[in-house]
Amino acid sequence: MTTTSTGTQNKSGGARVHVQRFGTFLSGMIMPNIAAFIAWGLITAFFIPTGWTPNETVAKMVGPMIVYLLPLLIANTGGRMVYGIRGGVIATIATMGVIVGSEIPMFIGAMLVGPLSAYLLKKLDGLWAGKIKPGFEMLVDNFSAGILGGILALGAFFGIAPVVTGFSSVLESGVNWLVANNLLPLASILVEPGKVLFLNNAINHGVFTPIGVQQVSESGKSLLFLIEANPGPGLGILLAYSFFGLGLARASAPGAIIIHFLGGIHEIYFPYVLMKPILILAAIGGGMTGVATNVAFQTGLRAPASPGSIFAVLIQTASDSYVGVILSVILSATVSFLIAAVILRSSRKRDIANGLDGDLTGAVAKTEAMKGKSSSVLGGLAGAGATAVGTSRPVKNIVFACDAGMGSSAMGASVLRNKIKKAGLDGITVVNQAIANLDGTADLVITHQDLAARAQAKSPDSIFVSVDNFMNSPKYDEVVTLLQSRATEEATR
Repeated sequence: MTTTSTGTQNKSGGARVHVQRFGTFLSGMIMPNIAAFIAWGLITAFFIPTGWTPNETVAKMVGPMIVYLLPLLIANTGGRMVYGIRGGVIATIATMGVIVGSEIPMFIGAMLVGPLSAYLLKKLDGLWAGKIKPGFEMLVDNFSAGILGGILALGAFFGIAPVVTGFSSVLESGVNWLVANNLLPLASILVEPGKVLFLNNAINHGVFTPIGVQQVSESGKSLLFLIEANPGPGLGILLAYSFFGLGLARASAPGAIIIHFLGGIHEIYFPYVLMKPILILAAIGGGMTGVATNVAFQTGLRAPASPGSIFAVLIQTASDSYVGVILSVILSATVSFLIAAVILRSSRKRDIANGLDGDLTGAVAKTEAMKGKSSSVLGGLAGAGATAVGTSRPVKNIVFACDAGMGSSAMGASVLRNKIKKAGLDGITVVNQAIANLDGTADLVITHQDLAARAQAKSPDSIFVSVDNFMNSPKYDEVVTLLQSRATEEATR
């Protein structure tokens, strides 16, 4: 007997879920390769003629890495996401077409051609699946992939490369126009709300990183890497909660500051904004201030800062940009703190009267009700626990799933892992994964309530627990209780 979560099932979750899914796919091609971007950024920072320790010989690596290595890594990752190893191989072959057919780094081309090539090979393999005589499988597989790869590489060279080059030029011209007219800070009006809706990875790695890397190849730095990654706005909001918040929100904010500012896990402050949505004004104000500061000082980073820790930001800062970058963080934090402080102070009495006393779980639920927005929670622990105890399926494999499978889910997994250890429970694994990597084998999946619709679609037979805060959810104790009940049940069989 299989176990499913309670509540509404198989719902798409609306337009936001589709945007998240598409954005996650884009960022999923970039994030596994962030180490390569960082390596390229460090080599660039040290050895180019304007770097910290110029070296003409070593600097010869910079060009090939940005032209060939990074786009091919992106393409291979995208191909694997669609069709495993074969998908990665043909994606790499086809992407050479857009690389050679263009004079600019083909990150956008790789993100387009890679998955598309893998999808076409998957469909081609499906035409004769199970129809090949034994002993000829390898021959057919290799030649079909090779022939299709060659055709796609030629098509990408003559057809896709010029289109992507033109599209990249339009995007870059748009960014340059915003900069020239001092309008780039307005991007925060879209970026900051998008981050809180868990579109942060899509925005940063799906949009800003490809354009930013191209700008680095031309001018040695890009301020686009700081539009989303600046830790200042989140820091200001958490500082305001530390001084003027209520209850659990105030008590947990100082710890969240360490995780956010030093650890670079921006997701930690999202629930604090969600429980009082008007605080998005503080995030927007701080974000606009940071962008305006970087525009004024003409500052930028040499490579993406991921995660968005102050340490990562400073390491990737261009040698002539430290003053502007540091000021952008300080000023954005100051502005967001001041706005958030005014909002929290002015609404303090009303929050207490309405029961919004700083409890993150209750506050987010009441906020959703006041906004008139139906919850995307697909299964609470109470219902899931009752179902699980009544079935024969053991709960041995627990997966924390978030957008990227790193930051916030890693923190939640660590918290629950410690609770399980203290409870003396053995034989239970707790891991963190990206939602895109869920394969249906998890016994129990824990995810943020805003991501639950997508997660359940990937693992429909799992027990689901949705939380509003990966760090402080009371449902973790209920999970431990559930596991103890299951252990007792198994011991008495």
